[in-house]
Amino acid sequence: AGSRASIKTALRTLLAVPWPSQRDIGSALQLLAVLQWVLSFLLLGTVSLLLLIYLLFTSLWLIPVLYLAWIIFDWDTPEKGGRRLSCLGQWTVWKHFRDYFPVKLVKTHDLSPSHNYIIGSHPHGILCVGAFCNFITGSTGFDELFPGIRPCLTTLAGNFRLPVFREYLMSGGLFPVTRRAIGYLLSQKGTGNAVAIVIGGAAESLSCRPGITTLILKNRKGFVRMALRHGAFLVPSFSFGENDLFRQVVFEEGSWMRSIQRRFQKMIGFAPCLFYGRGLTSCRSRGFLPYARPITTVVGEPVAVPKVENPSRELVDRYHELYIRALLKLFNENKAKYGLSESDELHIL
Repeated sequence: AGSRASIKTALRTLLAVPWPSQRDIGSALQLLAVLQWVLSFLLLGTVSLLLLIYLLFTSLWLIPVLYLAWIIFDWDTPEKGGRRLSCLGQWTVWKHFRDYFPVKLVKTHDLSPSHNYIIGSHPHGILCVGAFCNFITGSTGFDELFPGIRPCLTTLAGNFRLPVFREYLMSGGLFPVTRRAIGYLLSQKGTGNAVAIVIGGAAESLSCRPGITTLILKNRKGFVRMALRHGAFLVPSFSFGENDLFRQVVFEEGSWMRSIQRRFQKMIGFAPCLFYGRGLTSCRSRGFLPYARPITTVVGEPVAVPKVENPSRELVDRYHELYIRALLKLFNENKAKYGLSESDELHIL
């Protein structure tokens, strides 16, 4: 009788506990979606490499040996169109990822499927959330906004040298930001291709902080040269809110810490940033997850570019200037709509 009474008491206590609401469940799914993405990009490559090295010294040594042989055989694939699985971009997890911030894509002009495009993505921020969500996942409706256009995103070539991580990147539709890879995408797959490039790169991430919009662009002209060689139109895009996702310890120019960051950037392709966001259990604690801040990526007006096999420096400079003008126009026309004030300026270095 006593045990029966205790069971009834336990059941009453359990039923008295409030069940999580649909909103709570949604928030948890959003947090998990962002968590898996951050862990994948920050740890998957390093952990996979360490695991394969460990397996070399165990009875399972044949696994890393065979995989190494496969990588050698498959070495050029990332620069020859990759191995994209289009179904991955439609996973429900990316809708939860989108809604966490949330991320929104805004079209200002049509993009004709009869042309190829290089989309300049600004700013870099810490982890390029806006570029990834809009140009890799299908969660923000790129296909509906730009019918007939196939977007892809480029990232550091060094990422494709990391075991397992390279497969993860290729399956999602990412490519190395090299001339060979971009040239292949713009010349071997007809028209309707849009290659998104985060032009500021690792150097720009060092200047990422809330309230300040500084782009590394003045001397970045390789993307313009590629556009001219392939006749790809240049399209500016700007992700408002990207710099608000993390807080970074910014070292002033000339300091020894900034010097170390620059050296790392030149040696390994990316700059080690000291940044933090929210914690896993509370938005008030510190951790490595991005803060939930809205990101609005606005895609601007395409700059028509002729096809010139060997463009002169003057021609590259001319279209580089036209691109900067289009980007400034895009920024100034939309800044007050998406979280900035009319007095905010875009600083281009």
